[in-house]
Amino acid sequence: METTKNYFFADMGVMFGRSMRHVFRSMDTIITVTIMPIAMMLLFVYVLGGAIQSGTDNYVNYLLPGILLIAVANSIGYVSFRLFTDVQRGIFERFHSMPIARSAALWGHVLTSLMSNVISVIVIILVALVMGFRSSAGVLSWLGVAGILGMFTLALTWIAVIPGLTAKSVDGASVIAYPIHFLPLISSAFVPTKSMPSAVRAFAENQPVTAIVEAIRSLLSGKPVVGIDIFVALAWCMGIALVGYAFAMRVYKKRT
Repeated sequence: METTKNYFFADMGVMFGRSMRHVFRSMDTIITVTIMPIAMMLLFVYVLGGAIQSGTDNYVNYLLPGILLIAVANSIGYVSFRLFTDVQRGIFERFHSMPIARSAALWGHVLTSLMSNVISVIVIILVALVMGFRSSAGVLSWLGVAGILGMFTLALTWIAVIPGLTAKSVDGASVIAYPIHFLPLISSAFVPTKSMPSAVRAFAENQPVTAIVEAIRSLLSGKPVVGIDIFVALAWCMGIALVGYAFAMRVYKKRT
């Protein structure tokens, strides 16, 4: 007889489909993850952009990388919320009483985070094109952007899994999103860091979002040499993802 391990990908696909249906049925999730970043982009480009000295004539080109990270950050609270809801309802215990792969339910939530952010990012980029965004990046550069955004999403998702499994309340599960929202605001996502006070500038230049934003911005500009930012960005994403995964899986095994 084949073991449940043989059906891991099939089980994970079922869990992924279940979680994605929850996303599509939640208007609040769609508004927060997609519409709010677009509204922020419209605000900064058409209301505040003229007063911001970004060093470029096309501010939407400068702004877009930060908006994409904002969209990813907005989605993280919902990962924790969906996991918390499943834990409180005893969904994991029910799944584990069935002949399915033990970690399939958790991976379903992780893949949902990745896919929902892919959809959100595509929609935001399409709106940015209408607003005047232009890029001379080639196929490899766009693949690099996709890879960095994917790793950033995966890193934050594994961090979000931890409170989703351990929180005692909905507020406790969702609180992880607040500090993550804060990081893009104190970075080079909206304005160059050179315009900031020295203490704020020191923090902004040495936190992960700035390195990731600069790497994406360089790739989208089609520069032949991206520089050290891309390696710093990858190091941050990989480091956060590995630490988050290790702790998340440890908590998941204890919880289940």
